[in-house]
Amino acid sequence: MTAAALSLDVQDGIAIITIDLPNESVNKFSAAVIAEFDAMMTTIEGNSAVKAAVLISGKPDVFIAGADIDAFLEFKSAKDAEAASSSGQRMMSRLERSRAPVVAAIHGACLGAGLETALACAYRIASDHPKTVLALPETQLGLIPGAGGTQRLPKVVGLQVALDMILTAKNVRAKKALQSGLVDELVHPSILRSVAIQRAKALAAGTLRGHSEKARGVMGTLFEGNPVGRAIVFRQARALTLKKSRGAYPALLAAIDAMQAGYEGTAEQGFATEARLFGEMAATAVSRELIFLFFATTSLKKDTGVGEGSPAPLPVTQLGILGTGFMGAGIAAVAAMQGIPVRFKDMQHEQVGRGLAAVRAVLQERLTKKQITRQQFDDQLSLVSGTIEYTGFGNVPLVIEAVFEDLAVKHQVLAEIAKVLPPSAIFASNTSTIPIAQVADGSPRPDRVIGMHFFSPVQKMPLLEVIATRRTAPEVIATTVAFGRKLGKTVIVVNDAPGFYVNRILAPYINEAGRMLDEGVAIEAIDRAMLDFGFPVGPITLLDEVGLDIAGKSGAIMAKAFGDRLQPSASLGQVLASGRLGRKSKKGFYRYDASGKKGGVDESVYSLLPTGTRRTELAKEEIQRRCSLAMVNEAARCLEEHTVRSPRDGDIGAVFGIGFPPFRGGPFRHVDAVGAAEIVRQLAALNAEHHGRFDPCALLVQMAREGQRFYPATGKPV
Repeated sequence: MTAAALSLDVQDGIAIITIDLPNESVNKFSAAVIAEFDAMMTTIEGNSAVKAAVLISGKPDVFIAGADIDAFLEFKSAKDAEAASSSGQRMMSRLERSRAPVVAAIHGACLGAGLETALACAYRIASDHPKTVLALPETQLGLIPGAGGTQRLPKVVGLQVALDMILTAKNVRAKKALQSGLVDELVHPSILRSVAIQRAKALAAGTLRGHSEKARGVMGTLFEGNPVGRAIVFRQARALTLKKSRGAYPALLAAIDAMQAGYEGTAEQGFATEARLFGEMAATAVSRELIFLFFATTSLKKDTGVGEGSPAPLPVTQLGILGTGFMGAGIAAVAAMQGIPVRFKDMQHEQVGRGLAAVRAVLQERLTKKQITRQQFDDQLSLVSGTIEYTGFGNVPLVIEAVFEDLAVKHQVLAEIAKVLPPSAIFASNTSTIPIAQVADGSPRPDRVIGMHFFSPVQKMPLLEVIATRRTAPEVIATTVAFGRKLGKTVIVVNDAPGFYVNRILAPYINEAGRMLDEGVAIEAIDRAMLDFGFPVGPITLLDEVGLDIAGKSGAIMAKAFGDRLQPSASLGQVLASGRLGRKSKKGFYRYDASGKKGGVDESVYSLLPTGTRRTELAKEEIQRRCSLAMVNEAARCLEEHTVRSPRDGDIGAVFGIGFPPFRGGPFRHVDAVGAAEIVRQLAALNAEHHGRFDPCALLVQMAREGQRFYPATGKPV
């Protein structure tokens, strides 16, 4: 077999199996790799000299990253996917029942089918290293673990921990994995191989018990050890899942069903249920859209932002930040997390001190959650220094401006910093509203000016919009994109325009919710409808979260740029004029306690609205149609005007920037799912009732007329 993924080396009765998929950065399972495993197990079991085995990776920081997602596109039906699941299960069962017990030596990412492989091994050793994480992330693709994960994981870590791992798809770090029993032992990476060989010998000699045996000896809690208790756990898991997902992600309930089947029937019935449900989930539209997002984000990581033949990005080994407020501190903290020295600058020592304290708070949260060690906390905090002068900026290759949203202020700091920075330095503005071309007008080197629009809070929001003007040098774009990825962000490049892309498509969505308030629709009815549509928060709640003052300022800019079509609602203006700013002032459309925790609707706010306390009933579907189509239509306009460069970037921006429902794929995927002709028909009907706000953009009209789609109907979606 040429270019094999597996190699075998037998030493003193121990078979060392190394998985190293050729021409790939990670190990992943495909039908070919499964066939290799099957052949390898036949070889091992047929060799009486082999008493035990070690499975280890040849990749530097990856054990096995999971299944080959490309293969999922080849499924023609639920039965095809079910058959693939059954094939994976058979391989894992063979591993589990092997005459020669297998030790999994885990270093780096052990995900999906990789963890299912480890669970089938007799013993698991993990390296004590930050890059060693274990997870079953299948529900993020609208699937369930399909190679025995729903059956073996609960038996190893207990039902409640298994439910949490599978339903949240969260990464489990090595130390936590040891505590939960997910792995048996933790060692330094340098001795992982040698210790794994020792444990394999001990298993062969019968002096070491495999984890599955130990688990059977200690398993059993008050709830999990009996059918009545387990029924309660499963019932509570379903109720909580439905409450959080609002029924939009069927794989979550399917995973619970598969786990329950493993307890209530025979082992064979449990595995059969898992395979059947894996097949059913693979055939859902939800899985299709989530897999699209996986491919879209993967392809985006290879996009330099300037196309083929792009210049190499300049190295950014240190960062300057002007402005130590909430956004500046967030950017500084994220940079420090990546080991990048940061020089902070503000006008007063007190402001610098508050900024440093804010950075400390962000890092402290990571320390409290045990995401970093005390040493890492100290090291990262030491990377951030502050000043009220421009000392320390002379050799900084990239400066991010995060000062007050006023063009004159930005021009002032740009003029000041230009005297200090080297000619090759990049000046990036974190503005969310002011066109970057206007900012660049204040620079002697406008080709070195670019936009970096971070989203709040910076340490939690994944998206970064990089905004290029007509004058921005390709080298500057490539460098900024590469640096954004170094910060761990999902980066899209958009062309300069008022509101850029994400805020521009958010504006009509928020405005339409505000217009419904103008008409007397209840606050909670609007929010509830859009939660049911799939957004993480309702539009009125979002106004309170963002801040009514910020929303008001952004709305005015949008209205000035695009006219009555994006004119903010009267309700927003009147509530803002009353002094309510939302959560930060503890008073907005909702009530907030002293800590800022949200309560119910503040009924007194209705007296500020155009209709007063009079309420108007509006069907949930109508609320959803008006808000969502206002956003979708604007997204298509942005593509038509080349503000956003591709449907892929537009969908990623909407999902990762403002929470467009991931199971719908994004506004452009949504158009394809519904059909451009039907979208245009619905827009035209709304426009007849609300003249000027829903006029279908020319691109959608053309697509409807010609039967076009944004993405191919078959094959890889991006």
